[in-house]
Amino acid sequence: MAASTAVRLLLAALPLMAGAQTAGPRLPGKGMAQHSFLYCGEWQNRSLTEQVIHVIRGGQVVWSYTNPLRGELGDCSMLPNGNILFSRQFGASEITPDKKIVWNYDAAPKTEMHTAWPVDGDRVLVMQNGNPAKAMILRKSTGVVEKEIVLPTKNPDGVHGQFRHIRMTADGHFLVAHMDLGKVVEYDAAGQPVWSVEAPSAWAAVRLKNGNTLISGNQHGYVREVNPKGETVWAVEKDDLPGIPLLTVQEVSRLANGHTLINNWCGSRPQAEWPQTVQLIEVDAKKKVVWALRDWSVLGPATSTHLLDGKSER
Repeated sequence: MAASTAVRLLLAALPLMAGAQTAGPRLPGKGMAQHSFLYCGEWQNRSLTEQVIHVIRGGQVVWSYTNPLRGELGDCSMLPNGNILFSRQFGASEITPDKKIVWNYDAAPKTEMHTAWPVDGDRVLVMQNGNPAKAMILRKSTGVVEKEIVLPTKNPDGVHGQFRHIRMTADGHFLVAHMDLGKVVEYDAAGQPVWSVEAPSAWAAVRLKNGNTLISGNQHGYVREVNPKGETVWAVEKDDLPGIPLLTVQEVSRLANGHTLINNWCGSRPQAEWPQTVQLIEVDAKKKVVWALRDWSVLGPATSTHLLDGKSER
């Protein structure tokens, strides 16, 4: 009887073991081979230490980096020179393919940083949650803060819940997903609001080439495209995809072919449920799933994914 119990316990634990694949129906697409991509996520192994970034090419992990500093990984991009820029909750860093840190910025005490976005070869956009909260453009070569604008928050001392991703538009404006205020606001270069739309718990907002704005809804589990009038012209809601519920929607991006890539984060759920979660979802304009990635052998929860095949408007 004791042996039988031990076997049952072992089988129950298998999905959580390193390298285990989750059994389930075959998912659309080519699994890890669908795209070449850079991948990172918050709260890996329900921890703030030993957080890993991966590069996947040809369906295989070809490069990995474990951040030696404490903090969540929330924003990662591969630069044209092959370096990787990433946010790490309490700062931002840039590393070379041979894993040398060539730029580092530590956030101020009692603040957090979940955005690190390359403006150009020398400038980085960061969002420093805090009291006050500041969107800043940093110049890597000099260490100078070239520009900063103070942004309103619902709770100045609730630092963790203020912002995740912010971005810049082609005309130099700041497109800000106010997670705690439940709206997306576009600010001009002087920090004055010029456009806004209500968006519950907005995690990220991306200005598309068609002029619309793509928004993710965090724990509300939605992706919405709104036009300049603030009207929703396309959306995927929590239960719109049969068999693939949207949990916590973090980064979203639009591909050149009109498809949308969704990072479906599950870190707030019991860890025993993680292996059943589809991490990345690509849907077409008719909301048909063309790619669904569920591979927990190496990858953790999905927060930020940079496609490396040049097919994304991200």
